[in-house]
Amino acid sequence: MSDFVRVPVGGGSPEGSNSAYVLPDHSVLIDPGPPGDEAYERLRTGLADAGISVSDIDHVVVTHWHADHVGLAPRLAAAAGATIHMHKHDAPLLGSYREERRKRTRRDAATLAEWGVPEVRVEEVRAGDTPSPLPDETPVVAHEDGDVVAGGEILHTPGHTLGHLAIRFGDAMFVGDTVLPTYTPNVGGSDTRSTTPLTDYLQSLRRLLEHDGEFFPGHGGSLAIPERVETIRTHHRERTERVLARLEARGDATPWDVAVDLFGEMHGIHVKFGAGEAAAHLRALADASFAERIETDPDRYAVRDVPSTATLAEQFE
Repeated sequence: MSDFVRVPVGGGSPEGSNSAYVLPDHSVLIDPGPPGDEAYERLRTGLADAGISVSDIDHVVVTHWHADHVGLAPRLAAAAGATIHMHKHDAPLLGSYREERRKRTRRDAATLAEWGVPEVRVEEVRAGDTPSPLPDETPVVAHEDGDVVAGGEILHTPGHTLGHLAIRFGDAMFVGDTVLPTYTPNVGGSDTRSTTPLTDYLQSLRRLLEHDGEFFPGHGGSLAIPERVETIRTHHRERTERVLARLEARGDATPWDVAVDLFGEMHGIHVKFGAGEAAAHLRALADASFAERIETDPDRYAVRDVPSTATLAEQFE
């Protein structure tokens, strides 16, 4: 295994502190953490405690565009004279932050409306989506699946975001938010660019299971694989069963209808996450011919063919 140090930074997530990983032999730091002076000082202190200087970092690898992972990347890269690396699908959301944020907020609002979210809730999401303290533009090197950065192999693992990546150094796989120790990553609402987020996510889990080493997440410590993956698959299978049951009970429904049935009243960011989860499962059911989209603007689905338990389980293998 490549030697590395985990530095806890940030906080406020259901999983607790973010995990920044530094690999001194490769001059690489993975996922520096959220923006802000406090997080930056925690990162610097953690590095210093391990005998590592900021100037020792030549490469900053960011698993995905969410602020709690990418927030410190511009500041760290500037201080270290380092290069930032991201997957090509997520790189623009940091590289051209101001313009891409404008596009994203418009896209999010339009997608929520397509999912049947009431206008008052859409506006609530927009009002709560405040800018991150990131530069308008930041130099970022964009990568594809299979690229190598300082000896580490990049794997494209979409689902949580369109351009999520994992990176493998020897028998250590750093997986960002694709797999977390106790919390199931949001699929659908965490990146509204994705058209088949659940299908993509399940495929990403399959790819990770091909790795027979150790796994290290973007929050918390090491993971028990494949046990954790099986728990996540079971979670999504059971949610799919509940979505089908709600469609049968209603006759037809929008993603928002299903989200309210599943999660109750939602506000703020939970509107996007809840509706996104419902939409992701409905799309996956439609792609498998178990449901069909019968209307658009907003999207409305109905049951087409109720699968057996065994048939449904096959979708999550």
